[in-house]
Amino acid sequence: MKLLRLTAPALVACALLSIQSMAQRPGGGEGRPGGGGGGEWGGRQRPSQQQGPGIPGTLESTAPKGNGKILGVVVDSTTKSPVEFAAVALVDVKTNSPIDGTTTDEKGKFSLTKVAEGEFKVLVSFIGYNSKEIANVKVERRSDIELGTIQLGSNVVQLNEVQVVGMAQLVEEKVDRLVFNAEKDISSRGGDATDVMRKVPMLTVDLDGNVSLRGSQNVRVLINNKPSTIIATSVAEALKQIPADLIKSVEVITSPSARYDAEGTAGIINIITKRSKIQGGTLNVMSGFGNRGSNMGLRGNYRSGKLGMSLGGFGRWNYNIPAVSDNIQTSKSEDRIVRQTMEGKDKMLFGSINFGADYDLDENSYLAAGVRYGARNFWNTQGMNTANIFNGVTTNNFRNVKTDDLSGTWDVNVDYFKSLRKPSEELSLMALFSRNNRTNDYEASVYSGITSDLTYLGLDFNKNRSHNQESTLQADYQTSFGKNQLLEVGGKGIFRQVFSDIRYGGLNERTPDQLDYDQNVGAGYLSYTFSTKDKWSFKAGARYEYTTINARQEEVGDLNLSSYGNLVPSLNISKTFGKKQAQTIKASYNRRLQRPGIQFLNPNVNSSNPQNISIGNPNLEPELTDQVEVGTGFFKNSLYINVTGFARFTNNSIESIRSIEDGVITTTYGNIGAKRNYGMNLYGSITLFKMWEVSGGVDGYYATLANNSSDATIAANNSGFVFSGRLRTGLNFKNGWGLQGGGFMRGKEVQLQGTQMGFRMYDLGIKKDFKNKRGSIGLGMENFFAPRFNMKTVMETPTFTQINNNFRYNRGFRLNFSYRLGKMEVVEQQKKRRGKSISNDDQKSGSAGAAEGGGR
Repeated sequence: MKLLRLTAPALVACALLSIQSMAQRPGGGEGRPGGGGGGEWGGRQRPSQQQGPGIPGTLESTAPKGNGKILGVVVDSTTKSPVEFAAVALVDVKTNSPIDGTTTDEKGKFSLTKVAEGEFKVLVSFIGYNSKEIANVKVERRSDIELGTIQLGSNVVQLNEVQVVGMAQLVEEKVDRLVFNAEKDISSRGGDATDVMRKVPMLTVDLDGNVSLRGSQNVRVLINNKPSTIIATSVAEALKQIPADLIKSVEVITSPSARYDAEGTAGIINIITKRSKIQGGTLNVMSGFGNRGSNMGLRGNYRSGKLGMSLGGFGRWNYNIPAVSDNIQTSKSEDRIVRQTMEGKDKMLFGSINFGADYDLDENSYLAAGVRYGARNFWNTQGMNTANIFNGVTTNNFRNVKTDDLSGTWDVNVDYFKSLRKPSEELSLMALFSRNNRTNDYEASVYSGITSDLTYLGLDFNKNRSHNQESTLQADYQTSFGKNQLLEVGGKGIFRQVFSDIRYGGLNERTPDQLDYDQNVGAGYLSYTFSTKDKWSFKAGARYEYTTINARQEEVGDLNLSSYGNLVPSLNISKTFGKKQAQTIKASYNRRLQRPGIQFLNPNVNSSNPQNISIGNPNLEPELTDQVEVGTGFFKNSLYINVTGFARFTNNSIESIRSIEDGVITTTYGNIGAKRNYGMNLYGSITLFKMWEVSGGVDGYYATLANNSSDATIAANNSGFVFSGRLRTGLNFKNGWGLQGGGFMRGKEVQLQGTQMGFRMYDLGIKKDFKNKRGSIGLGMENFFAPRFNMKTVMETPTFTQINNNFRYNRGFRLNFSYRLGKMEVVEQQKKRRGKSISNDDQKSGSAGAAEGGGR
């Protein structure tokens, strides 16, 4: 159901006009009996009543002046909560016409003053409620009439024989972004944000949860326009903390304006969660139980007058997840083959709790604050068999490995917003503090020989304690010139402190190490938007960011890293056609940069798999990317089509550097890459018979990659096409039944040193809403035709080849349940709300910490 948003005066005027029409004489005219236009005034009102009923502050009251007073309170008959902005009309019994009126305040109270002596009735009305009449109100000289509490009942009407079934648009196109309305998708219920991302156009999500936009993982993920340090650590793990049931929409911004941070070379993904827009209180309970995982969530909202509060909690427990892989690597420089087989179990626990509050300081300003804590815990146990065949002689060893990867994140924000004199003149001040504490340990019992005859060699372990802390201050100001120009200006400071303490023990005889890494970013931007009468829009801007770094490594000392400045321009042009703006064409250019995240910088030597060791590089510099994009979107009735072409050029990209010695592959990172991507996205959706929606798309791009290394042992280049496609369908039936399903497929992916075979995923969801619309029950299924499938990766370098088969067990079934307690009351939304917030979209993140072919 769509709600019409009205300002308070307009709402009151509508209500009072409806009261007046009900109070008029039969026959409709104010002239002679019979109305109709043949009398003295025809169909017009008499001059004394031409202005209608009086509303204090808007129209002149027609009531005779006196010194009486009428008081009362209007409340909801069910919740007993006050009804704000209800219209109260004073009707003269003799003429049956309203002569004075007012509205209720935030506590439901009203008062009519200076009322003359006489007999009246009081009519109370508000949209969504039945009108109420209080008769026989007699006012005498200097009398105060207390009407007490007036209860309004809901006027919900149930249609027994007529049913309108329809589906909201799943995908919308806006000036600078594509919006996926996730709340309309039932097949993801009981899952997390990763399940939602797989269905968003232009996005690709691999089986580890890593998100790519048009073939690049250098995307910045925001939550309600805000960053979090957990995302700087790992996007894939952060998405698992967000329940799918709380996501309202996902915005894909491929060409961000100067207002956004320069980080995120491929673009920005903004996850919008459901928020309270009510008076009163509600409590939502959500749960899901399945063969691979279960979840439980609670979300409460309360709003009274100027104050709104929200409290939520969510937990998800993943279990019964086998981890099986087979890895063969062959050396080209010596007669050596190493084969590893691994079998284990994964367990994951994700949870979050958040509290938020906002307060309307006045009609033009508000203050908001929030605090959130999120936890991500991953445990893995596995047995690892390694056969090392060198010059025809086989050496066997076996490891029992236990991995603990635990982290907790605090986010605290305070935001102030004020609308100034002009309609589009706004000022916002924001502050954000975020801290992620992480423990990443492994412990391995090492044996030699085969499984049936093992000799214990000792214990090998690594302990890594780290934190990533950010403090951010931001100020934004915008103002309009005329009706078609907008100027935006702002500044921002980000202050980061990263610390990592690394300790080794047992058979792992390495020197302990520490990393202290302080990074400060100062930024300023200017953006100008101009629109013409013939529906052209131009948005140009530039952002300058200056970065200083102070870093010290315990083993090396001061790293003496240079400061650097970057100017990032942006230009967006769009043109709409048709009276209903049915078609839009867009063109854009922007430059972006990508700073390395902690998983690339951390010098921790991860040797949980001794055949595949990884180590970060604290000397990394940012990547720079230029992108050009041209696209068009077309609407007609329920049909929507979007076609976009793009070209992206990245220099100084961060790439893996792999070397082999004695059959051991060591992976680190360097600014040695160059990437070129040329591609196109095609997406379409249509709604048939007002109840059946079908959508799908194809993405394709040609990629060229090179690492530009002068070292022949690690030099590499590759090129080729990468294609992916998706198809989704949904049906809404009567009596609250719904069905949705779909699938995604990606072809072979071109990587710098090889290829990764394609994969496919599919799902089906069935749900039934309860009759009172307060809850639902449903069944969700993923990849239910096969117990597992194989993700094969082939790597080819000048010194070795590696073939890794990673078997994924993700056939899942979930039973989902949700129920809402409390009453939601529609209130008029203040036009000042714009939902601005801090967004630190400026660090490269991903799954860089895991070595290719290594254990999980």
